[in-house]
Amino acid sequence: MDSQEMIDLCKKHTLYSWSKTNAVSPLPVARAEGIHFWTPEGKRYIDFNSQLMSVNVGHCNPKINAAMKKQMDILMFVHPGTATEPRAKLGQKLAELTPGDIDRFFFTLSGAEANENAIRAARLCTGKQKILSRYRSYHGATNLCMQLTGDPRRWHNEPGAPGVVRVMDPWPYEFSFGKTESEITENNLRYLEEIIMYEGPETIAAMIIETVTGTNGILPPPAGYLVGLRALLDKYGILLICDEVMAGFGRTGKMFACEHGPIVPDILTMAKGLTSSYAPLGAVGMRPNVYKFFEDHVFWGGLTYNSHCLGLAAALANLEVYEEEDLVGNAARLEHVMREEMQRIKDKHPTVKSFRCIGLFGMVDLQKDSKGTPMAPYNGTAEAMTKLGQRFGELGLFTFIRWGSFMANPPLIITEAQLREAWAIVDEALDVTHPYFEG
Repeated sequence: MDSQEMIDLCKKHTLYSWSKTNAVSPLPVARAEGIHFWTPEGKRYIDFNSQLMSVNVGHCNPKINAAMKKQMDILMFVHPGTATEPRAKLGQKLAELTPGDIDRFFFTLSGAEANENAIRAARLCTGKQKILSRYRSYHGATNLCMQLTGDPRRWHNEPGAPGVVRVMDPWPYEFSFGKTESEITENNLRYLEEIIMYEGPETIAAMIIETVTGTNGILPPPAGYLVGLRALLDKYGILLICDEVMAGFGRTGKMFACEHGPIVPDILTMAKGLTSSYAPLGAVGMRPNVYKFFEDHVFWGGLTYNSHCLGLAAALANLEVYEEEDLVGNAARLEHVMREEMQRIKDKHPTVKSFRCIGLFGMVDLQKDSKGTPMAPYNGTAEAMTKLGQRFGELGLFTFIRWGSFMANPPLIITEAQLREAWAIVDEALDVTHPYFEG
């Protein structure tokens, strides 16, 4: 198909997520390889967001493709109550990779489903119902996960599942309070402890966090936050669930973002980078204090495609690629290049307000005046951001714009030269925002 036929048929017969059908303008994609993808007519894009922060090893890796083809010829599907070789091997491999004593896993089809089952496990093993979550969070689009989510996508999915208590994040929406990171951590945990007191710790099963906040800002936690949060929840017998669907598998320069704490959560959820999105797969990792309960009690969850052989085989090959190509190390090594390039564009472009990254997980915020007013309001858009997105596309760079910010999350296979090439495109594109700067 050519691009227009592809677009027309997709819009005529399919529904796009988070979109009005009459307003959506899907990007036609015919093939992909490495850090690039192409339209049917051959226009090349740099994938500067790893699609949905997920194609960590790059597109069309031959080792993963071969492993999936081999598995297809042997065994595709048996029901989730069976034992299979890929299930056995992947469980064993994840036990080696995950931090601390996390060594038992429940396989799912997505990050949202992993979070659903993490909450189910926490409630069942503790006998408590309430779940704490944060406002600057996104945990998935299922009914329960939408209520765990704090961002505006939740509003149109309410009312939803009960029992969720949302709390403030350590980082406020506007970074204008003049506090050190240690002070921010101390204040946030003090207020969190007060909320725990009001809600009753004996009623709270767990708190779920994105270890590094993803789409709502790509926000690494302030100094001491993870260690302090772990200690506070332990004090009150509340489980900690770290959602690493986006931050896990090398994105932050460590295999899992909680290792920056360093902490070990009671439950660790994952997806995306688990297979680099070559096949749908998520997982819930548990410590003994959680999974031992289910040795003598039923785990009341499961779907037809849990532990599907194709996804498990893709994950095993994908994890081998991480190790053979030292992609976690590459993300750590290139963090300084990301920061250097971010600082360069901030120094050059008056519309760049701030930036942050950890590993190859980054975001840049734009401003419309020297006071630091965001270029677009919370949950809103602006002509400057629309123009910037269009210019990125014209110059062959694919990434996501969210409100007044844009993302920088390339595949972990990217080289320094390729990374600088991408930032050179960003540099050129930002010129279109200058007329919108009010001085």
